[in-house]
Amino acid sequence: MTADRTIFLQGAGIGRHRPGMLLVHGLGGTPVELKTLGRRLQEAGITVLCCQLAGHCGTAEDLTATGWRDWYASVEAGLNRLEKSCDLVTVGGLSMGALLAARLAWAQPQRVQGLVMLAPTLWYDGWAIPFYSFLLKLVIHLPFGERYAFVEREPYGVKDPRIRALVLRAMQSGDPNGAGLLSTPAVAIREMWRLTAELRPLLPDIRQTTLLVHAREDDTAGLSNAFHLQKRLGGRVEALILEDSYHLVTVDRQRDLVARRTASFVAALAAGPDAALHLHQTGEGGNG
Repeated sequence: MTADRTIFLQGAGIGRHRPGMLLVHGLGGTPVELKTLGRRLQEAGITVLCCQLAGHCGTAEDLTATGWRDWYASVEAGLNRLEKSCDLVTVGGLSMGALLAARLAWAQPQRVQGLVMLAPTLWYDGWAIPFYSFLLKLVIHLPFGERYAFVEREPYGVKDPRIRALVLRAMQSGDPNGAGLLSTPAVAIREMWRLTAELRPLLPDIRQTTLLVHAREDDTAGLSNAFHLQKRLGGRVEALILEDSYHLVTVDRQRDLVARRTASFVAALAAGPDAALHLHQTGEGGNG
């Protein structure tokens, strides 16, 4: 059993409200990839819980012993814990974590006020994904396919060379608590596809205001993912398209912009619908 690497950051509140944000990391990742964002949100008065998904922060075998429903149960547990410290909750996630966050928003519309989707990944179609990757879906049910592992490759989701070197060093260190696993088992990817299949028909019924953040040059998940969500989500969608980042938007060059926009989004939700509408009309919630 892996140690609990959940990150909890108590915020001071915003006015009379005690807003909280539940952050969900990506497939094969760890809460560390959300720590910088969490710190910035805490500074803005927001209480943050970066939950650890079941099977993560351990070995590849730990990961393959779990499925998407186990990961989702971790998100539900995170919501239960965060609600003890907050009166308003926004849920957000990175990559696959954004899908789990959206699933929670659908299931708990009375408990989740807003949704933040950071580099959401419904499918892998970024420019660094090998052209032959589509074959995995054809062979994943075969013994060979189940033994396959998707190995991370340049640029590892990071545009900034200095940060990229740090991420690579952490992945190569063998410590899964830092940057996560260097390779993702095909069985885990299959579970992500099952989550995607579960979520896509539910999108029109997700009516919370959503902040959608995606890099134009995302190396893992192209803008088609963001366009699909923007068209199909049932609530108002505020989009932020990053011009100087790759997939890991919470650690790459524009991480400060991502943090500022996310903090503003949560603060506007806490202030009420009139403030959120003003934010949308003035462009704070639009493309930038």
